[in-house]
Order: sequence, then structure tokens, then C-alpha cells
Amino acid sequence: MASLVEVSSAAHFGELLQKSGKSLAVVHFWAPWAPQCNQMNEVMAELAKEYSQVTFLKLEAEAVPEVSEKYEITSVPTFLFFKNAQKIDRLDGAHAPELTKKVQHHASSSVQVGAVDANKEDLSVRLKKLINAAPCMLFMKGSSQEPRCGFSRQIVDLLNRHSVQFSSFDILSDEEVRQGLKTYSNWPTYPQLYVNGELIGGLDIVKELAASGELDSICPKAQKLEDRLKSLINKAPVMLFMKGNKQMAKCGFSRQILAIMNECGVEFESFDILEDEEVRQGLKTYSNWPTYPQLYVKGELVGGIDIVKELKENGELLSVLKGEN
Repeated sequence: MASLVEVSSAAHFGELLQKSGKSLAVVHFWAPWAPQCNQMNEVMAELAKEYSQVTFLKLEAEAVPEVSEKYEITSVPTFLFFKNAQKIDRLDGAHAPELTKKVQHHASSSVQVGAVDANKEDLSVRLKKLINAAPCMLFMKGSSQEPRCGFSRQIVDLLNRHSVQFSSFDILSDEEVRQGLKTYSNWPTYPQLYVNGELIGGLDIVKELAASGELDSICPKAQKLEDRLKSLINKAPVMLFMKGNKQMAKCGFSRQILAIMNECGVEFESFDILEDEEVRQGLKTYSNWPTYPQLYVKGELVGGIDIVKELKENGELLSVLKGEN
């Protein structure tokens, strides 16, 4: 049984790629501070059990910077796919269904013809994994950003209006899933909505649940942006919203403020606004502060790099960071 192997260095990475040879190698560039990375490591571990012929690797992006820079890794999680030590595909972000799909596609094209039947994942197993890829899964035509039929557009609008947190799978991208799911769930049409692995139904059922008020109790709710921003700002007594994180800044201003914060020796947490466009734009409006970095102490905005520099020069920064002012 294959397992998820941790890469310790650039040399180790090169060795593992060479060892994988003509078979598929999947590399997860991750960071221990990102919850979505830990979740995707679990997905990778499960995939490793199913695809014994595939090499699954996890590489801490900031711990092996020469490899991250070589392959232009600017955010985590990012997945690269290799054959013959050459990159053949890439996936950015925590998209379990898409990762599963890519692994299946590339793995099936790398096995010998005589071994295809033995190694091909059973369709029902794959469908079960897709259905359980998120607490609320919508199988639809197109994506939640770009629905490709009227029924799919209606159900996406309905779920968004009720602030339902959901992931989606485009059944137009995979004919095997499209046909197989109809039989698996005994439901002949799309869209299909699943909650905690159980079929809820199609558009008509979801409309009925919304009208009766049951939809709100059945489906997981997406956190409202304002509540999410408040929660992030108050995640730690001192919070820094920046480009990059406290281990690795990704712009000059963020690098400067990071150096000042580290010099002060006060504990703080950081949030990478490059990884979340909703937070990046929303926080500007919420705090009426148009640029980054932004520093918060006990939920209150202190300011950006200029304010922090000024406080440092005046000898006030340490007391501000400790919440004494």
C-alpha cells in the first residue's frame, strides 16, 4: 500500500521524482499553518491508499524554498503532477474533487494496458468519495461561478441566498460520473444536492425545503463576511494582515513591517490576504483602510507600515502592541 511521503530537501525531492520514473508523481506544496493544507494532506493520504502505482509527496513550501521558487509556488495548497521527472499538470487551491479527477486521469494514462482493469478505481468508490468531498456537495452543469443550465443557475442562486456553504462538481466534465451518479443515487436528472453524503434531491426538492424553512437547518451555513472578518481580526491579540505570512513576506511593505514586529518580540499571528480575495477586498471596506499591510491589536486597527514606523520612532509601539495604550 502506498503512503504520503514527506520531502525533506531539494535533493530528496529530485531522488523521489527520479524513482517514480514513468509513473505519476503528485506533489502537495503545503504549509502547516494553513488548515486547508492539513485537510488536503488527508485527501492525499486517502488517494495514496487507492492508487498504489502513484507516488504521493508533500513538500513544505517554505522549508524547501529552492523547489518552491523553481516551480513558481506563490500560494498553498498547490499540487504539481509529474511523469519522467517532468511537470505535466498543476492545480491551485483546496479542491478535493478536482484533485481526485486529475489523479485518476493521469494515473490511468500511465499504467500498462494489461494492468488497467486491475488498477482502475471502482466507479462506486469514486462516486462515494466525490459525494463526501465536502459536507454539502452540488453536482451540476458548470460551476458555482458559471452555471451552464437554467436549473443549475437557479439552485446556485437559491443556495447563495440562504448563505449555504457548498462545493460543486461539473458533471459535464466527466461523462462517467454524469451517468454513474444517476444509477448510484437512483436520481435521473441534474442538479443533485448531497449533505453529509446523503442525497437531498434536485431543484424542486431544494425549493420546497427553502419554502418550508428546512433548508437552513439541513445545510451548513457560510459565515457572513462581516462576521468572518471580525473573527479573523480577533483571532489573536495582535493580528497582521499582509502579503505572505510571518514566515515569508511577499512584498516590500510586508517585509518591512514583519522586521519591525519581530524586533519588538511580541507574539502575533498573520493572515495572507493574497490567498483570500474576499477578505482582501472586504477588510479594506470594513476598516476603511485601503492598503496592506494592516495591523490590529485587540480587534482595533492600528494602521499600516507608516503608522507602525511612526509609533516605533516615538517609542510607543511596544506599549501599543501590548494593548497598554
